[in-house]
Amino acid sequence: MKKQISFYFFFCIALVGFAQDTASVDTARLSQIRYDTDLLTAEFHRDRREAVRKQMPDNSVAVIFSAPVRNFANDVDYQYHQNPNFYYLTGNLEPNSMLIITKNNIDIDGKKSNEFLFVQNRNPFAEVWTGRRLGKDGAEKLLGFSAVFTSVDFKKSKINFKKFEFVLMLPYPEGVVADKYDADDLAGLIEAVKSKTDTLDNPLDDYSLRKILASLRSVKQDEEMKLMRKAIDISVEAHIEMMKSSEPGMHEYEVQSAGEYVFKKNGSEYVGYPSICGGRENGCVLHYTTNRKQLSGNDLILLDMGAEYHGYTADVTRTFPMNGKFSPEQKAIYELVLQSQDSGFGKCKAGISFNSPHLAATDVIADGLLRLGIIKDKKEVTKYFMHKTSHYLGLDVHDPGTYTTLKPGNVITVEPGIYIAEGSDCDKKWWNIGVRIEDDVLITETGYVNLSARAPRTVADIEKTMLQKSIFFINK
Repeated sequence: MKKQISFYFFFCIALVGFAQDTASVDTARLSQIRYDTDLLTAEFHRDRREAVRKQMPDNSVAVIFSAPVRNFANDVDYQYHQNPNFYYLTGNLEPNSMLIITKNNIDIDGKKSNEFLFVQNRNPFAEVWTGRRLGKDGAEKLLGFSAVFTSVDFKKSKINFKKFEFVLMLPYPEGVVADKYDADDLAGLIEAVKSKTDTLDNPLDDYSLRKILASLRSVKQDEEMKLMRKAIDISVEAHIEMMKSSEPGMHEYEVQSAGEYVFKKNGSEYVGYPSICGGRENGCVLHYTTNRKQLSGNDLILLDMGAEYHGYTADVTRTFPMNGKFSPEQKAIYELVLQSQDSGFGKCKAGISFNSPHLAATDVIADGLLRLGIIKDKKEVTKYFMHKTSHYLGLDVHDPGTYTTLKPGNVITVEPGIYIAEGSDCDKKWWNIGVRIEDDVLITETGYVNLSARAPRTVADIEKTMLQKSIFFINK
């Protein structure tokens, strides 16, 4: 039986060539590839490519790869997630692809353009197992490219990189594994690029393109903001529901499940990053993701969870006691963090240093910890607040950016925290209190907008919310 299956597999692979992109575009098939109607438009991606092109030096070419397929275990792969830079410039969600942008029009195998997309072939056998593919015709129709080739075509193409003075690239994707059954795979594309560039007189430039993309991606366009607001609104709903449904005796993963249910219920494709659900001592571990502890009494739980929607992610953190009532010590630390966040918000202004919100928040925390007797000198503040207050947010949870001055259109986090682990050099009454409050902020011409403000922040609002009925526990 195994031999028959193996023979059938290779027989089907051999038949692929008879069906690859030979038919005209099937509109019904393409509609089944893209069910969502609020994705970024082909015009958006075209505009972003043109923005890159304008910043490229004369006589230059840029090469950007899709993300590799990642193996989960044995013959099972992770759900595919596209390279954000590649998605930003193409809208293509499929693997085994590559984009070439040139400063001026060039000819590749009879097609004259300044942008060329290489995609994986249609493969009827593979599509039975892993879903419908765009193919060349689909990429032209849905993604708006006029010069589309298959990945195999690139290996045979006569593109001469020596004609360019500058070859701009991002670092080659890591962890790429060759697929011996697929001639279209990313490993083959990368090897073909290397073979066509390894004799260049000038080294590949892996800095300039990163700088260009960081500058562009840090300033969000209106079309991007619609998706970011959606991701943040979903995340806010999740945090509210987690407050309503939490009670002593629950495990961290049960609280997590309530939030991630809301993510999926509202259309989120992924979590923006592994959910951090740290109760009691685990709230003092900055990127804790085990989420297995059972919580009791008024143990605090720190929930750093954000939904991803059409590529864009939120990043929201709330901290609250499982029984709905802050102890005096918890309240003192929580309100200190809240005060520091408000101070950071006050520095969210276009034209000032990116680091200004952090400096403002740190100063408030240092004064507060000194006043509470937790530290003896303000310089000791980093014992309990050991991370930055802000980072850019977008297609990545830690989005690329210039990290110089704030600009209108930047979306950043403001997320101060205090983490007092057991055994810390202070009174034991403060031990195992970990508090972070994080919101997502849009920098405007006149100030800022807190996009996640609807998630309760104050002690009073949190305690009030936790008394409300949950969709999961209607008898609460």
